[in-house]
Amino acid sequence: MKKIVALVLASVMALSIAGCGSASAPKAGDKVKITMWCIATESDSNRPAYDKAIAEVTAAHPEIEFEWEATENEAYKTKIKAAAAANEMPDIFFTWGGAFLGDFVKNGRVYCLDDAYKNFTKDLPEAMLGNTTYDGKHYGIPLTMNIVGLFANMDHLNKVGYTEVPKTYDELIDCCDKLVAEGIIPFGCSGKEGWCVTEYIEPLIEKQIGAAALSDVFSKKASWNNADITKAVNTFQEWINKGYFDPSGIALGNDEVKNNFMQGKYAFYQNGTWNCADFAATDGLNVQVTEFPVMDSSKAKLGQLIGGPSDSLAVAASSKNAEVAANFAFELGRAICHYSYLSGSGLPAWNVDYETPDINELTKTVAGICNKADAYVLFGDTAMDADTAQIYLDYIGKIYGGEISGDDFVAGLTKDIG
Repeated sequence: MKKIVALVLASVMALSIAGCGSASAPKAGDKVKITMWCIATESDSNRPAYDKAIAEVTAAHPEIEFEWEATENEAYKTKIKAAAAANEMPDIFFTWGGAFLGDFVKNGRVYCLDDAYKNFTKDLPEAMLGNTTYDGKHYGIPLTMNIVGLFANMDHLNKVGYTEVPKTYDELIDCCDKLVAEGIIPFGCSGKEGWCVTEYIEPLIEKQIGAAALSDVFSKKASWNNADITKAVNTFQEWINKGYFDPSGIALGNDEVKNNFMQGKYAFYQNGTWNCADFAATDGLNVQVTEFPVMDSSKAKLGQLIGGPSDSLAVAASSKNAEVAANFAFELGRAICHYSYLSGSGLPAWNVDYETPDINELTKTVAGICNKADAYVLFGDTAMDADTAQIYLDYIGKIYGGEISGDDFVAGLTKDIG
């Protein structure tokens, strides 16, 4: 596993926006209060890792009074953006890389981590900092890396003659048609949380137009006006019309959909590989994981993945103890990575210098997929700036609700984004 992880770490790329700030350390003997916001709610796959990491790091720093709170994913995005706008942020905050953090950096809300990083260079590879580096300066501490995975309930697939997850698009469609005929719902997807819908749409588009082309669209180097994007979105809606999706999913949150999959209601669940730990620990759940198959082999290929190192911690420029918070955040990030990897909720962004005998088979499979990766495209709603991402997610919601077609989707985004 150490060899696999080393290869995974070597396969990830770089980005590059703002200036470094400075903060003075507190006086010796002072008790320092540090606050943190994150998304590790009780139902989140990473919650156990956060609990263990926080207990470990706070025990090592009795001079620090640490308080933290967790908020559900979508609500958190609104909360942290509002706090940044009002300049009322916690000392440490969870963030996603790319343009999501970049917006805060451009507005001067994030503390530069260059000085603090010097103490952790041997443990945290520079390559893993690409998505949180702007104008050559570091602003984020990566935790783990994940990709979008296609999870399959093999008991359901066995019923329709599949002993392994379909490897080609034609096989996937054949499998879904047979599942529907047997009265089994192929896919579960939350309609209440737009990012969940993108976990289906983005792999469909990527495996239709290719990773480089999708990355260019997300970064506004290319237009949304692309017939192949229309085709991919229309394919998604064809799936809905063919009964591939749970019709009640439009009104469900992700936790409900995920639990439905774990209880055997769906044959497939396409979502982040941070779910590996929960699925591997569910008694009686026979699951395999793979990547979404290629739709157009002339433009795309296997190994082109949605994801990469994105989940990160950052320090607010407004923190009264930013220097202390920065060093504490690095230690906490390293520990969260450690426990998240051991539990199977993500591949490590930090170097692994500990034994990993109990890593679950799903996580090992994901490591193998990443080991063969050709390219990573960061999740769309974090690759884009905040305003653009909201426009994008609004249109994504209309797709799943059947309000617009693929032509409408492309025409609307071309008009509103470019």
